[in-house]
Amino acid sequence: MSATLLDADVTTEATAERAPKPLTVGRQSVGILIALWAFVVLPFTAVLVAVPVAWGWGLSWLDLALGLVMYVLGGFGIGVGFHRYLTHGSFKANRPLRIALTIAGSTALEGNPTQWVADHRRHHAFSDREGDPHSPWRFGESFWGLTKGLFYAHVGWLFHRELSNRERFAPDLVADRDIRRIDKLFVPIVIGSVGLPALIAGLVTWSWAGALSALFWAGLVRIALLHHVTWSINSICHVYGERPFETRDGDKASNFWPLAILSFGESWHNLHHADPTCARHGVDRGQIDMNARLIWIFEKFGWVSDVRWPKRDRLDSKRLPSPAKMG
Repeated sequence: MSATLLDADVTTEATAERAPKPLTVGRQSVGILIALWAFVVLPFTAVLVAVPVAWGWGLSWLDLALGLVMYVLGGFGIGVGFHRYLTHGSFKANRPLRIALTIAGSTALEGNPTQWVADHRRHHAFSDREGDPHSPWRFGESFWGLTKGLFYAHVGWLFHRELSNRERFAPDLVADRDIRRIDKLFVPIVIGSVGLPALIAGLVTWSWAGALSALFWAGLVRIALLHHVTWSINSICHVYGERPFETRDGDKASNFWPLAILSFGESWHNLHHADPTCARHGVDRGQIDMNARLIWIFEKFGWVSDVRWPKRDRLDSKRLPSPAKMG
């Protein structure tokens, strides 16, 4: 082979390496879709059943305690672990905490860590524009278009999505041995997240009735509640609320205060999109942000470092003269 051809081959390979990787890597498998129906529809059905069940029978203090513990574990795991840490690098964590946060986030049953992060980074790269995996504005701004878009952003995208390219959007996690192991252990973690409350309640009450009650309340109902709170950030917080900070053109991320407590501060969504790596999302007076407080506690124990706390001059540079309001 001539030197010219060799040079051409080398040039072609180099160009291929520099070429941007595709946004997606194909549609979800049938197995994933079946799992989605199981862990999205069944918990939602459980919530619908919960009201009449709770009215006449069922919810015990043990169910409530187990459900609260599992909700807090998954909620902090998603907000602090998957979101502010793995996705945006708002702080650095030591290895034990890194593993613990990633496992905690996995108990929320919102997907394995690497795929969750890839989807969310893609969302920020194309927020409310073509390429965003779950923008509520994808079908237009008409009443029916927005109604359809809200449903799609809330839950519909999970059943119709093409998987975000993990090599493009989460190469750091793909290369991380610990995260790869947790990805592979996602199914056992799911089983543990659903089954552990039932096991504990069964042993405490020494009855099948106690185990089944905990499976219902601390398993299915807890999962459904956390799912819909998280999905509301994708849907409601991109349509309705206040926008005190400037975001990129087309990005409609807004603050929706009613979700602040249930989401542990994730619904202060406007500042997050204005300054994605900031460790605190609720930066104004009265904005409760429990995820930020947990990061602060970790910092005091010396478990995290290089926390990207908000800076006054940076906030002032992004603050709009008068807050815009969506909806």
